[in-house]
Amino acid sequence: MTSPGRPRIAALDVLRGFTLCEILLANIQLIANDSTALATQPMGDWDPWLGLPIFSLLFGIGFSLLHDSAAHRVPRPWLVLLRRLLALLAVGLVHMLLWPGEILTRYAIAGILALLPSTWLPRWAVAGLSALLVTAAVISGGGPLLIAGLFLLGSALVRYGVIEKIETSTRGPLLLGLVFTAGLAATLWVQAGMRAVGTTTYLPTTTTLADLLLAGIYVCVLLTLLRTPLRPALQFVFAPLGRMALTDYLTATLLVLAAGHLLGLPIGQSSSVAFQTAGAILAAQWLFSTLWLRRYRQGPLEWLWRWATWGHRSALRVPARP
Repeated sequence: MTSPGRPRIAALDVLRGFTLCEILLANIQLIANDSTALATQPMGDWDPWLGLPIFSLLFGIGFSLLHDSAAHRVPRPWLVLLRRLLALLAVGLVHMLLWPGEILTRYAIAGILALLPSTWLPRWAVAGLSALLVTAAVISGGGPLLIAGLFLLGSALVRYGVIEKIETSTRGPLLLGLVFTAGLAATLWVQAGMRAVGTTTYLPTTTTLADLLLAGIYVCVLLTLLRTPLRPALQFVFAPLGRMALTDYLTATLLVLAAGHLLGLPIGQSSSVAFQTAGAILAAQWLFSTLWLRRYRQGPLEWLWRWATWGHRSALRVPARP
């Protein structure tokens, strides 16, 4: 979600594109099996949960960036935000007919219940509420509270000016990544000790905390790499997918179902077939996104979402060069 009239933040596009790849790899077998749980974890050792916290954080960031833009353009910015969330809810409900495990409906509801009211709160209250919700979610082993807490964390990062510095800071992500790594090592050590003595009471808490810390490490590593000569390569690979995340997320479901039901590929039964299919889908989406963005400002569904948000059509085509 990018605010109209605000220059795009390339780092957010890269993070969004990377997370989109992770989510498809994690969910492809569940989509093919209509969300039926598999006897073994999908895609072998691939963690299906890791994309959720990153996407949730990015959603909260995008929401707050849009609020800043709307506050300078319209007298009632909350109405713009409400329309955006209601449009997302409608899209999610339709998507749910294809895949019951989709996330957009939960994002829309959490946005209406948590993000929208937070626009009337001071930033310190948003940050404090975020910490409380994330802590409660970790203690309870995840759930909707975590989505809401990460939404508010993303919003707080914007309101404290952290996102403005995301493209220029190297030391911050590096140091934070080291802290997350130390925290993850400690959490895994505690978890191993609990398993050794047969204590399972707090395993959901430590597992959720470990996954959250690992997601944070991924974000910090990517942000650090974007400050190196690898930046052009990372932008080339992930930014087109990130700029068309909604279009690619929804079309991925259609492509997985088509590959399973029309082509007869055993995606739900074979991890190797699932991995190859996901790779083919992402490659096709990357090519389409890259070619599309040469002529158009946004993806097709992003453009429709923006239309629903602002209540009027915006220019879609990139102006021809003189």
